[in-house]
Amino acid sequence: MEIKKVIISGGGTGGHIFPAIAIANQLKKEFPNIEILFIGAEGKMEMTKVPEAGYEIVGLWISGLQRRLTLKNLTLPFKIIASLFKARKIIKKFNPDVVIGVGGYASAPTLKIASMLKIPTIVQEQNSFPGKTNKILSKTVSKVCVAYENLERFFPKEKIELTGNPVRQSVVEIEGKRTEGYSFFGLSPDKKTILVVGGSLGAKTLNESFVNHLNELQKHNYQLIWQCGRYQYEEMKTITDELQLEGVVLCKFINRMELAYAAADLIVSRAGAIAISELCIIGKPTILVPSPNVAEDHQTKNAMALVKDDAAILIKDSVARKELFPEVIALFNDEKKRMQLAENIKLKAIRNADERIVNVVKNCVK
Repeated sequence: MEIKKVIISGGGTGGHIFPAIAIANQLKKEFPNIEILFIGAEGKMEMTKVPEAGYEIVGLWISGLQRRLTLKNLTLPFKIIASLFKARKIIKKFNPDVVIGVGGYASAPTLKIASMLKIPTIVQEQNSFPGKTNKILSKTVSKVCVAYENLERFFPKEKIELTGNPVRQSVVEIEGKRTEGYSFFGLSPDKKTILVVGGSLGAKTLNESFVNHLNELQKHNYQLIWQCGRYQYEEMKTITDELQLEGVVLCKFINRMELAYAAADLIVSRAGAIAISELCIIGKPTILVPSPNVAEDHQTKNAMALVKDDAAILIKDSVARKELFPEVIALFNDEKKRMQLAENIKLKAIRNADERIVNVVKNCVK
């Protein structure tokens, strides 16, 4: 079955954009002559990231409902109507075989119109607790690709396909790269290494949980690869420069994530859906500190899907400044616990999610 044209819609954050690009890459691999068009939200991250990955994108004038009273909410009905009209025009003109939504503001009007036009539609839900939009869309789409089990209470059972979340393959291929990782970050192979990563923008809580304990790190002979994000980079750099510590590598953003994963003995991370999917494949002892600033507390629910099976440790954001660093030390002192966490998190890994999703796409188009 040849698939000639596909629309992929959604974005807003890396957690939506990276899976979308991974799906597009797999489609291109299986159907070299395929035409893929992305539909995003004007002014959002996807409008630059998608062209960088080599794909065409058009933007809709759409945004989300603000949680507080604001003038932006007054324009929302007009944005929705405008987006539905524009999505209809794009879809009619492009005439896709299938439309895939990955979450984010643009996917709702795009999938709504595609369903109305009787085009096969697929939602890819990254989280263990779906957002309102995907719950509504699931009633009319053809299939829902999920990354977690037991989502029948949110979606029609007959539409659910357990595929996992597509991850960037270059990031999770760490086999045999440990020595290169030490060399790249200028670290010693004889010391235990902690990787702290707070998402693409960094995480204030994680930064402040470690910045006051840098001297203690030295005392325990531990090393730190620390992605602090661009917002607090200058502040954290001033502090680390003053302390003149060895074995503390401060990064605004880690471009060679696979080398950071390879060098790490223990990982401290936020609990975004794609980060968790990567961590399951990496298979290292992990402490998760879910961000409290996401809709419907997604990250805590994502983390709990691992914690309940003893595949990760959860520290609440509200207590992290006090409890996170002592938990890191306790975990380094408990080899048995570290081994157990590493074994259990590996059991959660789904490595070929992009292939699984493309198989669902092929079955829908049939």
